[in-house]
Amino acid sequence: MRLVFAGTPEVAVPALDALLASDRHEVVAVVTRPDAPAGRGRRLVASPVAERAEEAGIEVLKPVRPRDEDFLARLREIAPDCCPVVAYGALLPKAALEIPARGWVNLHFSLLPAWRGAAPVQHAVLAGDEMTGASTFLIEEGLDSGPVYGVLTEAVRPTDTSGDLLTRLAFAGAGLLAATMDGIEDGTLEAVPQPAEGVSLAPKLTVADAEIDWTAPALRVDRVVRGCAPAPGAWTLFRGERLKVMSVALVTDRSDLGAGEIATTKNAVYVGTGSHAVELLWVQPQGKKPMRAADWARGVRIAAGERVGG
Repeated sequence: MRLVFAGTPEVAVPALDALLASDRHEVVAVVTRPDAPAGRGRRLVASPVAERAEEAGIEVLKPVRPRDEDFLARLREIAPDCCPVVAYGALLPKAALEIPARGWVNLHFSLLPAWRGAAPVQHAVLAGDEMTGASTFLIEEGLDSGPVYGVLTEAVRPTDTSGDLLTRLAFAGAGLLAATMDGIEDGTLEAVPQPAEGVSLAPKLTVADAEIDWTAPALRVDRVVRGCAPAPGAWTLFRGERLKVMSVALVTDRSDLGAGEIATTKNAVYVGTGSHAVELLWVQPQGKKPMRAADWARGVRIAAGERVGG
């Protein structure tokens, strides 16, 4: 099939690579989000998918809005058979959905209908799911509601951050998407409607969502830290300034601290929660680089009884 691939971030690149390597299909163009400001200089930078496509010598389309008529006209000229999608980042209008004969097929990082939305991996970690996966489905106008072509499963490890889990799913999902293209092309795959039961939503996490509630149990604090890593990044307040909490460890031998209360030893920093304490491993003070929590504590000279949080 003639394919137009739609995707934007680094997590979409493995799937693009898998399709470029296919001897059954031809990726004739890529659709991605427009260049965005990045870094201290805020200069415009192309998306990782755009960079990879340019390396491969493929036409790159960067519509500001997918409903723009010049974009739709060019897509009609290209006349793709199918448009595989991974984390494109914009809603596709009906006019775009109708162009490819075999539709737009999305690789979504959950076991649909669970975790429909922009942040399925983050919500799986936050919820404490022991198993998640990826699904390929035919895009409809509804939110991740289309019929499913294929799935794969992936265990959520006890120390997984969202970044860890998403990386594994990106590479495993690349193979699933390529296999889905094969099955659509040769007629061996048929999309199956999603069940009405088991629907859950996974909206994008905000900075407010990432604030740590130290009155919650330690297990919840650990999930928030891992689920918000690397972005938006779990955080708390210390002496009125934001302190990013990059990683913690669950401990069972400290239940003497109140919620948010800090205790230090020579090489460790503990914070009380609604159950037992957690050990802070890595933090990032406002305006500074990440550092070991013990080094941070020595630098700020924490007094007895000091707390983090509101």
